[in-house]
Amino acid sequence: MDIKAFKMDGLGNDFVIIDQRSQNYNLTKDQIIKICDRNHVGCDQLILIQKNEKKDAGLEFYNSDGSISGACGNGTRCVADLLSKENNDKEIILWTSSGALKSQILSGNLVETEIGIPKQNWDEIPLKKNLDTKNLNIKIVDKNNTEHFGGTSVNVGNPHVVFFVDNIENYDLKKIGPKIENHDYFPEKCNVTLAKVINKKLIKVKVWERGAGLTKACGTAACATAVAANINGLADKKTDIEFALGRLSISIDEKNSIHMKGPVSDIKKIEINI
Repeated sequence: MDIKAFKMDGLGNDFVIIDQRSQNYNLTKDQIIKICDRNHVGCDQLILIQKNEKKDAGLEFYNSDGSISGACGNGTRCVADLLSKENNDKEIILWTSSGALKSQILSGNLVETEIGIPKQNWDEIPLKKNLDTKNLNIKIVDKNNTEHFGGTSVNVGNPHVVFFVDNIENYDLKKIGPKIENHDYFPEKCNVTLAKVINKKLIKVKVWERGAGLTKACGTAACATAVAANINGLADKKTDIEFALGRLSISIDEKNSIHMKGPVSDIKKIEINI
């Protein structure tokens, strides 16, 4: 089967995007894993564009292990840019499992998406039991065997836990990530972020994504980090989150809704044989 698709990324967080509005390919889990495999096409997430009568389109997100992802901020921004070029509209509304997400197409390849109001109650994240989501008191250990206890948990369409540390390079996230992702506290697993606060307007991060592993950037992790930092009094309502390849600007408005702004790549047309 030959599938026409697109390849895009937001700060290196890359996606294969398949438009199913005129043809449903009925991909199996194994086919999704194969497309995401770096030895085949390769991406952090596969995104399916679906027809939606009320919005511009519907989106389904799949992690590279074939599991469903509830939200994908950078992926939403990429598809908004793609559809904007198709219909020449500067405002795109996309329906996801976490609701309708509105994106504004700005100049210079910048796209801003409203992600919505974060959830902070233990049962909304969800956690296994009633715990203090501001500090889960989870132990992580750095490369010098120094213990650090913490973890602020927040749901921004998917569950996240953010650890504020002195030096993100001191931790082996490849080792820590899968342990925390599969921690007993998180029945639906979680995304894991190590964050270093530079000042109240800038935070550097490294992310382990649930179902995808280490990733160059993650939009919802940027949102979760900004919210967690704000809750802990470490950041203002507007803050930049810095990944290896650049920054996302996160702002929390007066309704407590999160807005994420950042660059998207050019659109590359590809053909997948599967």
